[in-house]
Amino acid sequence: MSNQYAAKSPDELPSRETLLSMSGLEFMHGMASGALAGPPIAGLLNYRVTMVQEGHVEFRGSPEFQHTNPMGTVHGGWYGSLLDSAMACAVMTTVPKGSAYTTLEYKVNIVRSIPLGMDIVASGTVEHAGRSTGVANGWIKGVDDGKLYATGSTTCIIMKMT
Repeated sequence: MSNQYAAKSPDELPSRETLLSMSGLEFMHGMASGALAGPPIAGLLNYRVTMVQEGHVEFRGSPEFQHTNPMGTVHGGWYGSLLDSAMACAVMTTVPKGSAYTTLEYKVNIVRSIPLGMDIVASGTVEHAGRSTGVANGWIKGVDDGKLYATGSTTCIIMKMT
């Protein structure tokens, strides 16, 4: 799975002015369409945004050998990074123009090990989006087998930047 939209250098990332000139939903649509570069971590961890709606975001990815722990299984950080991305980006879709967000905390429950090379969907859905906080839940499922591999929850802080 290639992530052609992941930024490969700092100058490819959207500027602060670009970020603040659009709503979070507009920003996420820009990343999904490739009009805006995605985060470099998406290239490193082999995932990409595939669906954006207000309050809901999905990523597709596939763990590779470089994402394993010393036992040869997918590292928990891979699950955590994909769920953090999906859940926090779902919150981003609710952020108004002139604001930004960041993750305050997140929790991941790994249900079973994802086989290397398996295509997965990481989904994030907003449960609450207020003036200063957003709360979202998420899951990782196999594309072909439909099995649940992990669940998560997050709280994000929403900040007015202008």
